[in-house]
Formats: sequence, C-alpha cells, structure tokens
Amino acid sequence: QVQVVESGGGLVQVGGSLRLSCTASGINIRLKIMDWYRQGPGKQRELVADITMVGFTDYADSVKGRFTISRDVAKNTVYLQMNNLKPEDTGVYYCHVRNSDYWGQGTQVTVSS
Repeated sequence: QVQVVESGGGLVQVGGSLRLSCTASGINIRLKIMDWYRQGPGKQRELVADITMVGFTDYADSVKGRFTISRDVAKNTVYLQMNNLKPEDTGVYYCHVRNSDYWGQGTQVTVSS
C-alpha cells in the first residue's frame, strides 16, 4: 500500500521560512518523479516544484529563488524548503507521485503580513 504523508506546515510571518517534508511508503522515491503542489484560497491547485529520478529539479516561476526541493533517499523523504515567504504562498501544500493517483493529505501553510 502506497502512502505519502506531508508535515511541516504552519503559520509564519512574511519573510519567514518553513520546511515541508513528504515521507513515502510503499514506493521508492528514487524511482519516481516527486511533485509538490499547492492550492491557495479560491485558486486551482498548481505545481510548485518537482524532482526527477536523477535529482533534476524544476520550479514554478513564482517560487524560483525562494523554494528548494530536495530528497533524502535513505529516508524516502522529499523536502520543500521555503524561504522569504509571501502572503501569496498561503495554501495547502500537497505531495504527489508523478503519473499516479497517490497524493498526501496536505499540510497548511499560512503566511501572515
């Protein structure tokens, strides 16, 4: 049974930082493209960052230079380091296994101004 579980969300002030974690079970993240999505209030879910099997990364323009996706294959965990947070980064952040129906339950990030 495949599970992905996010953690690390919370309330932070503008300019602050958070690190989200996504721990997977039932799959080997080294063999998958792993995605971080987010859904802001009243907005569609959008792809924020991804990391490929060989470790290549890509980011939405809105977070480039502020967010960093990484992984620890020994822990089967993907991270999203978020720096210089802005109010528009507020939303529920989801971990996803590319080309699958496997999603986490989401973790809330709220950036207050």
